[in-house]
Amino acid sequence: MRTLRLPDHPALRYALSGLLGALGVACFAPLEAFWLAPLIWGGLYVLLRQAPNVRQATLLAYCFGLAFFLGGVSWIFVSLSVFGGMPAWLAGTATLLFCAAMALYPALAGALFRRFAPQDGWRSALAFALLIATVDWLRGWFLTGFPWLTVGYSQTPPSPLAGFAPVLGVHGLSFLVVLCGTLLFASRRGWLIVLILCCLSQGLRQIEWTAPDGEPISVALIQGNIPQEMKFRPEAFFASLDLYQQLMSQHPAQLTLLPETAFPIFIDQMPPDYLAAFAQLARRQHGDLIVGTLTGDPERYFNSAISLGSAPSQRYSKHHLVPFGEFIPPGFAWFMAQANIPASSFSRGPARQAPLQVAGRSVAVDICYEDVFGDEIIRPLPAAGILANLSNTAWFGDSLAQPQHLQIARLRALETGRPMLRATNTGMTAIIRHNGEIDARLPAFKTGVLSGQVQARQGSTPYGRWGDGAFLALLGAGIGLLYRRRDSKI
Repeated sequence: MRTLRLPDHPALRYALSGLLGALGVACFAPLEAFWLAPLIWGGLYVLLRQAPNVRQATLLAYCFGLAFFLGGVSWIFVSLSVFGGMPAWLAGTATLLFCAAMALYPALAGALFRRFAPQDGWRSALAFALLIATVDWLRGWFLTGFPWLTVGYSQTPPSPLAGFAPVLGVHGLSFLVVLCGTLLFASRRGWLIVLILCCLSQGLRQIEWTAPDGEPISVALIQGNIPQEMKFRPEAFFASLDLYQQLMSQHPAQLTLLPETAFPIFIDQMPPDYLAAFAQLARRQHGDLIVGTLTGDPERYFNSAISLGSAPSQRYSKHHLVPFGEFIPPGFAWFMAQANIPASSFSRGPARQAPLQVAGRSVAVDICYEDVFGDEIIRPLPAAGILANLSNTAWFGDSLAQPQHLQIARLRALETGRPMLRATNTGMTAIIRHNGEIDARLPAFKTGVLSGQVQARQGSTPYGRWGDGAFLALLGAGIGLLYRRRDSKI
């Protein structure tokens, strides 16, 4: 292992680990310093490798994780306090406790690494990469999951590792990012392995995993920029509908998208004349509208998207709900009583729902942060040729949440080989190509319409077929290589 002189005093090492964690946020949007990610996690590897015992390694990794999440998801405080109406002290405490809980995942990786993993050479590097990727994968589903800031999300194009996304998915990318960083410190020839991986990735980027399906269609993604504090007020209801109607009339398209809960009432309670007007506007080009609204009744209601226009009306209801924002976990009713979050007890839609057949295309809709769960996004594939996300990130203000969410959507497009349309209330509304590159987007916190063309795709990427199974196979192979009897050196 390459020797680096680190501070001997434990407090200084904890501070250095926390600094690395805070810097790790820069690897993600909006800065997108993808090149920094291997160095950040490689630096944590060096700290843990030199920790004298399991206890210090655990605390070092915990300090890293706490600073990482406090810096990266500080927008949770904005949601709870500024827009949720929760007292600042309680919102701050809740945010701190949440980040403290998330930091347990890297702490677990640190403890297992120091206690069980080989501590020398390439096997040490491999073990650490496997552990970090595994705890990120675990964080993505345990207790409904919170995969935000998974390491692999930092590697959207133009990262030289982005070519692995359609094969291994975000968790496979996490493994490769950390492996690149650890090998640079663990082996004299580590740079050669990194170079080979980057070249292989560039080769994979040349493969067209999916093919065009039919002719491109025109789209209009409407960003209303309705202030969150006004969105659910009765006095603002008709003004919002009039705004959406005006913007839609000025930008005809075959497929129009309005954001999550653009109709902030039950669809059955919508004024019939407005509903008919929106449907008529959608039909002007033999097209359709997809709009977020509420369905069901006050006893059992859903966060849904419905279609209006030329095709028969269809519905998608959100399945993966946001804890505290859309459902109240058992035992936390007292906590939610301190906030003012409308409609915070949604019911789940079915886990598997057919894509919407609109504008002559098959469109798989997801709502809000559902697109952070890659293994769920692939469920409607390969039938769906276009992905569409309706979101209302006004809940998080002018924070890191919006650019981070856009970066996540870009990786979903790259994983699936499908274009992604994002219609948001305040940003970032965007058209994303099937290769993860942004075709066009609107500035945040501006009222506007993003018009463009989108090309549906057919076929499947390896990730679209196997989902996280490819990563789990890689994990199994890595463990087998790690503990095989025959020794070898790199």
